[in-house]
Amino acid sequence: MSETESLDTHLQELRRGTVVLACLRLLRTPGYGYGLLQELDRRGFTTDANTLYPLLRRLEKQGHLVSEWNTDESRPRKFYRTSDAGARLARTLTDDLRAITTAVDALPEES
Repeated sequence: MSETESLDTHLQELRRGTVVLACLRLLRTPGYGYGLLQELDRRGFTTDANTLYPLLRRLEKQGHLVSEWNTDESRPRKFYRTSDAGARLARTLTDDLRAITTAVDALPEES
């Protein structure tokens, strides 16, 4: 594995959990998949549909998101929103991420 491939793998692992947190926080206001993809990208959480849609289904199955279909428009869309359990999880993840950031900031830097 090249150094670039290794770096890409590590960055992907690091970002995976942050996308979960970002989804839970952004979906406090109901949204649909494609709109969420755009919002995530706009806020620096670039992901693709092949990652996002399975994540949304998993979070819904775990009870962290709820969904409903909007059929008012010509193309039906499944809207997701964060459940109460998802909001609790988002608070816990946010607190833990802040603690991790503080701990990393306290580590010596490479010179």
